[in-house]
Amino acid sequence: MAPISKECDYLVIGGGSGGLASARRASGIYGAKTIAVESNRLGGTCVNVGCVPKKVTWNAAAIAESLKDAKAYGFSFSESAPFDWTTFKHKRDAYIKRLNGIYEKNLANDKVEYIHGRAHMLSRNEAEVVLDDGTKTTIKAKNILLATGGHPNIPKDIPGSEMGITSDGFFDLEKQPKKVAVVGAGYIAVEMAGMFNALGTETHLFIRRDTFLRNFDPMIQETIVKEYERQGMHIHRNSSQSKVEKGDRDGWMKLHYRDSQGEGVLDMDCLLWAIGRSPEVEDLGLDKAGVKQNDRGQIVADEFQNTSVENIYSLGDVSGKVELTPVAIAAGRKLSDRLFGGPEHQGTKLDYTNIPSVVFAHPEVGSIGLSEPDARKEYGDDNIKVYKTSFTAMYYAMMEPEEKGPTSYKVICAGKEQKVVGLHILGIGSAEMLQGFGVAIKMGATKKDFDSCVAIHPTSAEELVTLK
Repeated sequence: MAPISKECDYLVIGGGSGGLASARRASGIYGAKTIAVESNRLGGTCVNVGCVPKKVTWNAAAIAESLKDAKAYGFSFSESAPFDWTTFKHKRDAYIKRLNGIYEKNLANDKVEYIHGRAHMLSRNEAEVVLDDGTKTTIKAKNILLATGGHPNIPKDIPGSEMGITSDGFFDLEKQPKKVAVVGAGYIAVEMAGMFNALGTETHLFIRRDTFLRNFDPMIQETIVKEYERQGMHIHRNSSQSKVEKGDRDGWMKLHYRDSQGEGVLDMDCLLWAIGRSPEVEDLGLDKAGVKQNDRGQIVADEFQNTSVENIYSLGDVSGKVELTPVAIAAGRKLSDRLFGGPEHQGTKLDYTNIPSVVFAHPEVGSIGLSEPDARKEYGDDNIKVYKTSFTAMYYAMMEPEEKGPTSYKVICAGKEQKVVGLHILGIGSAEMLQGFGVAIKMGATKKDFDSCVAIHPTSAEELVTLK
């Protein structure tokens, strides 16, 4: 049977947040004939194995912390059973499945044709989709968006590494591990280690250097490492792993490692690799279309999302330009505005500067703009003034000293006008707090603007508008 052939104005390969946002804008607002292709579940990494189920799990971990803290406030209770990981997991799965359905319904509402299958390029204007039943469809498109996302890595040079899981596998765990080894120093490792630890799993975090979150300001790195250790997490600094083998108990493993204390072997029933991600390009057929990639395999795209081929565009994790879901969504919408919105949108693009980001650690971390070392490098020491504070949030007022968590804020200003070029916060409520301050900094706020805002008392956030 010959392949079925289709034609469209806009072919979107990848049904993650960025691709879907662009497809819906193109079809729903501008009437472009749009086809979206996805081989897995709609919503991509964020909805299925990323931001959304992570935040739901973080909420559970935060509740566990609140239950522990409640005794200091005079509450007396006993748990009739431990945290029910399995029931929680199934409820979380059901929630994600509902979201998948909503995404598909939204595509239909915006008249986007949705095809479930695996797509690969045949040429600059043509792609082939292998459907679930093995049949093939050929699609000719005037414009093509490559938004296929990425996938987590497992080390290839460590024997037995395949016995471990990645962040994808975290959400498949049916039972709560008793002891876990998390390998990695980025935000995924830090978030997952924090959730495991708060929910009662003995947690070992293996990092290659002395701190984690090394892309963040040094204040963040130093404070969160100390706090994780205070909470009872085992942090293995300057570590490397040599092999993984089956343990003595069913389902358990042995991780052979070296860290700052020497060589060791850790018995655990869960090993999670969080050592980075790679673009989902393996069978995309980029060479047939002439699309260039960088040395990491990511699709090379400029600030307008243009690739090396005139009518092919790329955004999101597959192109590696600020790998955050809201960034991909915003870039996708801007791209559709430019392609289909007429002359008034010809210069439309996403501004990739001053993008706020949050790590759902314990406590939360928020950051926007330059770190202090980067600010000093860009503006010079004489043109930088740093305001910072560390204090104990009022939430901890009823607790013993050893039970109190940290709050640390830093505001970095540049030039005579003291324009705020960096803001870094750690403590309870940082995620919600940063969104508002992000607007101010995006608008070019100065220290004087911060000072002119009357404080809201009693809050932790008021410290940011009263810094001396």
